[in-house]
Amino acid sequence: MTEYFSTEEKTYQERIKRFELAYTHTMYYLAQVYKNLGQNERAATYCHSTLQRQLKLNQYSPMEWALNAATLSQYYITKGRYMEGRHCLSAATVISGLAGEVPSEAAAQESETECERREQLRQKRAEIARCWIKYCLNLLQDTKKLLEDNIGELDNDRQEELKRARRLEEEEEEKGRKSALLFGSEDTFDLIASLEEKVSCLFPLDFAEARAVFLVGQNYVTQAKEYFQMDGYVTDHIEILQDHSSLFRALAFFEEDLERRCKMHKRRVDMLEPVCIDLNAQYYLMIRRQLMFELAETYNEMMDQKLTLANRQDDSQSLDSHTIKKFNHLCSSSAKYFQMFIDSLRSPEGKVPEHLEEEVLRPALVARFRVARLYSKLMCSTPSAQLDNINKALEHYKYVVQYCESHPEAGSTVETELELSREMVGLLPLKINRLKARMAMNNITD
Repeated sequence: MTEYFSTEEKTYQERIKRFELAYTHTMYYLAQVYKNLGQNERAATYCHSTLQRQLKLNQYSPMEWALNAATLSQYYITKGRYMEGRHCLSAATVISGLAGEVPSEAAAQESETECERREQLRQKRAEIARCWIKYCLNLLQDTKKLLEDNIGELDNDRQEELKRARRLEEEEEEKGRKSALLFGSEDTFDLIASLEEKVSCLFPLDFAEARAVFLVGQNYVTQAKEYFQMDGYVTDHIEILQDHSSLFRALAFFEEDLERRCKMHKRRVDMLEPVCIDLNAQYYLMIRRQLMFELAETYNEMMDQKLTLANRQDDSQSLDSHTIKKFNHLCSSSAKYFQMFIDSLRSPEGKVPEHLEEEVLRPALVARFRVARLYSKLMCSTPSAQLDNINKALEHYKYVVQYCESHPEAGSTVETELELSREMVGLLPLKINRLKARMAMNNITD
C-alpha cells in the first residue's frame, strides 16, 4: 500500500500497470472457472474481455493471442453468432501477422531458434486457417438447414422470404457492430475491418453468395494443407480434406443445374477416394470408415441426380445404354463403399458381429438399408440378374429387421429405415416369386 500511494510518478505508473495486469489475469482465470462450471456464455464473455484488454495494454504474444482469438471464434460459430466469430478470426489473422514473416528453410537449417520459430509460425497460422474453414463451412451448412424443404432441396418460397428480411438483418448487424466489444488499436482496427469485409457474416441466400463464402473457405483449405501435409499429419490432412468435401457438398445445395451439381460431387470423390484406398486400415480404421461412408453417400447423390436429369430429358422407359451404364456404375460404386464399411465391422476371422457398438450402430444399419435399396435400383438386362439383385436386397433388409428384433434398443436409432425394411421383407418375396414364374414360363434358366 505504501508503494502504491508513493508520490513518485514512475512508481505510481508501474503500480497502476500491475493492477491493470492483475485485473486482466483475474478475468482470464474467471473465464477458466466458468468454462469448467459449464457456463460457456460467461466464459466466452470473460475470454473476449481478456483478449481485448491484452491488446489495449499491449501485453501479449501475437501468435498466442491470435490462436486464442481463433479458438474463441469457434464458440461463437456454434451459437450461430457469425458476426462475432468473423471478428475474432479477422483479428486473429491480423494480429498473427505482427509476429513477422516465416523464416525461410535455409535460415531454419542454419539456426535452431529460427527453425523452432518457423515451425511455430507455420503451425499456428495453419490452425487459424482451419478455424476459418469451419467458419465458412458452418455458415453454409446453417443456411442449408434454413432453406431446405422436407426432402432436402432448396425451398424457393423460404428463400424469397429470407431475402425480404435481409435488409432488416443488415441493419441489425450494423447495430450489433456498434455495441460489440471490438478488438484492435489505431494500428490494427482498419486492417481487421478490411478483412471482415472480404467474407459475409450473413446467411448466403443464393448460389452467388454461397460461392463467395465457399471460395474463402477453399482458400484457407489450401493454406492449411501447406502445413498439415499427408506425410507427417495424416489425421489432420484428412480432416481438412473432409471439410473441403463438405464445402463442395454445401455449395452444391445452392446449384440448380444438376449437371454442375454432379460435377461438384465428382470433385468430392476425386479428393477422397485415393486417400480411402491407400489408407492403412490397421492404423486408421475409424477415419477409413468415415471416408467409406461419405464416398458411398456421394456416389448415391450423384446417382439420384443423374437419373433425375435423364428423366427430365427423356422418358424413363427409353433411357439410352450410356445413361444406364453410367447410372449402374454410380449405383454399384455406392453399394461397394457401403459394403466396404459393413465388412470393416467384421472380426479378423471374417464374422459379422452379433452386437454392434453404439458409435457404429446407426451407420451400420443405415449402410445395410442403403445397400438393399441400391441392389433394387440396379437396371438389369436379364431376368436372372434382376432376380439375383432382388435376393441380395432382401438379405440386407432382413438383416436390419432381425437385428432390431434381437436388439430392441436399436430400433429407435433407425425408425424410418426399420419401417421400410419390414415393408420390403413382406413385399420382395412376392416379387421374387412373380419373377421366377415369368422366367419359368419363358423357359429361362440361370
